[in-house]
Formats: sequence, C-alpha cells, structure tokens
Amino acid sequence: MSGSLNELFAASVLFVAGHFILSSVPVRMALVGRLGETRFLVAYSVVILAIFVWMLLAFSQAPTDPAWAPPPALQWLPLIGMPLALFLVVCGLTTPSPTLAGTKLDEPGRDLTQGIIRVTRHPFLNGVSLWAILHLLANGESRSVVLFTAMLVLSVGGMWHIDKRREFHYGADWGPVMLTTSAVPFAALITGRTTMDWAGIGWWRVLASVAAYVAIVAVHGLVIGVPAFPAP
Repeated sequence: MSGSLNELFAASVLFVAGHFILSSVPVRMALVGRLGETRFLVAYSVVILAIFVWMLLAFSQAPTDPAWAPPPALQWLPLIGMPLALFLVVCGLTTPSPTLAGTKLDEPGRDLTQGIIRVTRHPFLNGVSLWAILHLLANGESRSVVLFTAMLVLSVGGMWHIDKRREFHYGADWGPVMLTTSAVPFAALITGRTTMDWAGIGWWRVLASVAAYVAIVAVHGLVIGVPAFPAP
C-alpha cells in the first residue's frame, strides 16, 4: 500500500472495469464454458471482493487533500438522504427481482415485479447511486471524489449493463419486464405502466432500513474515521 491517490484511482478503475468486463456476455460465456457456472460465480466473487477490499484500504490511507469546499449546508445531505438510500438497498437485497443473475422469468406462480420492483427494477443500484451522489456533494476531499465517482459510474452503468444482458439472454421474454418497470425510480408508476404495491414492500423493510441507518450513524466515526454529523 503506497497511501497515494494514484493507488486509490487504480483500485477504483479496476473495481469498476472488473464488474463490466467479467460480466460482459462474451467474457462471461467464455469463462462459464471453461469453468462452469458455479465455479465462475465463485471466482468472480473472490476477484471482485479482493479488489473491493484493496479499494477500501487504499481509500483509508489516501491523503485527505481538498478538491473543493462544499457549502456547510451540503454536508448535511448524507444524514438527510441516506435513509432513502438504505431503504432502496435493503429492498433490493431482500426482494425477488428479474434483474438478479439466475432468475427464471417464466417460473410458474412467481411474480417478479412486486414490491419495490414497481418503483424501480434496480433498487439496490439506485440506492448505491443515491449514496454516492449524497457523499460526492457533501465531501470535498480528493479521495472521496475518486471513490464515490467510481461507485456512481458502476451503479448507473450497471443498470444499463444488466438490462442489456437480460435482453440478450431472454429476448422477447424480457419485453414485459421492461414495459411494466423502470430503471428510473417511479417512472413506470408516473406513466401508468404499473401500480404501487405497498403490501409487497412491507413494513419490516422500512424498520430494517431505519435500524441500519441508526447503526451506521453510530459507528460511522469509528469505522470510516469521519463522524456522521458535520462539525459545527
């Protein structure tokens, strides 16, 4: 570890590029053909996790040189907006989705456009995007700009990339999902292509999001090294 901004930049670029390259149709098909689906997924997870750990370590040791000076009001944005970001992440991790790898679109009796999927078919990635935007606006450090820009590129680009892969694999079967859901939150609801499904979301996901928010605020200073509440 060099503790330089260049190392953080290299790790961030590799983290983003690794996702897109390894999950691209030609590379994925070639590797699955050689390794098999299960071993490919294991190898993919190990490689991405290793790069992710490297990126976080590089971030923790990178210099905190200022890139710009955000107004004091913007520094409160993460506290205000993170409950929604965490809600989208929690829903994305706990709701069956047509965008998840290995999901069968034609499985009898299974509704893959329920709950939060009526709001957006990419709840997890939208949550990460919001998290990245909030922290980009609130933090003026060079290392924060590098890290959160990488996460924003990965999450926004990932939505497009996943949709294209699903379209390639499922062809016409992917059409109804695209017609009744949206990548942009609430777009399908606003245009009348679907209806809200409050029961599918469930109160327990709201409570889980609140609990996650409280826990993150409590340990933010200890784990990240920066308190969640802006300095007075």
